[in-house]
Amino acid sequence: MSSIYEQIGGAPAVDAAVDIFYRKVLADDRISDFFDGTDMDAQAAKQKAFITMALGGPNQYTGKDMRAAHKHLVKRGLSDSHFDAVVENLGATLQELGVPAATIGTIAESLGGLRNDVLDR
Repeated sequence: MSSIYEQIGGAPAVDAAVDIFYRKVLADDRISDFFDGTDMDAQAAKQKAFITMALGGPNQYTGKDMRAAHKHLVKRGLSDSHFDAVVENLGATLQELGVPAATIGTIAESLGGLRNDVLDR
């Protein structure tokens, strides 16, 4: 059985998804402020590596764990509603790219497992 990474089209699909995803995130007033002052090229590169790893692709992610990576944002008020907005934007991105609903559900469920780490609790 192939990984979700392979099912959605590998590196080209992840690259496209991350680019569309951040366009959506930066246009979303609920969460865009969290990215003020962020080097978005570097952020996108980290996100591509993380998503590749999370979906079963080649693991080249060398970034911080989710708790450490988001701790400064929790201090700025990052909450469940923000986490939900991110997952919503990712779901819309994957839908736009033609990823099947069942696969999007599996990805969203997997991301849900990161909620407590991202929100430092």
